[in-house]
Amino acid sequence: MENDQGNYIEEKRNAWKIFDRIYKKYDLLNHLLSLGFDFHWRKKLSSLTGRKKDGMLLDLATGTGDVLFSLIKHSGGFTKVVGVDMSFNMLSHAVRKSVKRGKSSDVEFVLGDANSIPVKTGSFNIATMAFGIRNISEPVIALMDIYRILENNGRVLILEFSLPENKFLKRVHLFYLRYFLPVIGKLISGDIEAYRYLNKTIEVFPYGEQFIKLMEKAGFTDCEKFPLTMGIVTIYKGIRTNG
Repeated sequence: MENDQGNYIEEKRNAWKIFDRIYKKYDLLNHLLSLGFDFHWRKKLSSLTGRKKDGMLLDLATGTGDVLFSLIKHSGGFTKVVGVDMSFNMLSHAVRKSVKRGKSSDVEFVLGDANSIPVKTGSFNIATMAFGIRNISEPVIALMDIYRILENNGRVLILEFSLPENKFLKRVHLFYLRYFLPVIGKLISGDIEAYRYLNKTIEVFPYGEQFIKLMEKAGFTDCEKFPLTMGIVTIYKGIRTNG
């Protein structure tokens, strides 16, 4: 049992290597496997930023940049935008997309770890992370570092997979995750292990009130959760307030 737990933690520490392998098909699979709902989720995330005119945005686990570009499009008003990820290939793809969209001068991409974010304390007022926190072996440490880099009254928004509260919907969704998702993932990306890993992390990661407690443990206040699409994803919001 201890070995299984140790192997799982090690898998999480090396999760960025999975994304280094599947980056070419990552966006396509996101759209297909979410049935296009990922566009709606990102737009909803944008609506919760508070639309600061002097927004300084940090997007963690930015991947190919889809969340970051959506935030720029739907929220706007950012004076500083930085995307951080551990996967070099995902970031390289994000840079290419920023050039195609004419955003290369507006966005900075940085190779870095969400457990030790390579930016100064209190240097952002909005921090986002989509589908990345569950890949971190100690999410509270990442949340504490997000707290550190936010200025007073700064806001964190985390979009993550969750499980429906309805028992029937939960069974249907688990069937989809366990049997359908890995097969489609393999057919398109050629990497079935990547999508088996995805299923595993979704099933065991704390969600709902459990995740709210992790945010509060890291110091965030006024924490709220916003379940979307029958609860298969949830957006969590928290505020960084000085003691």
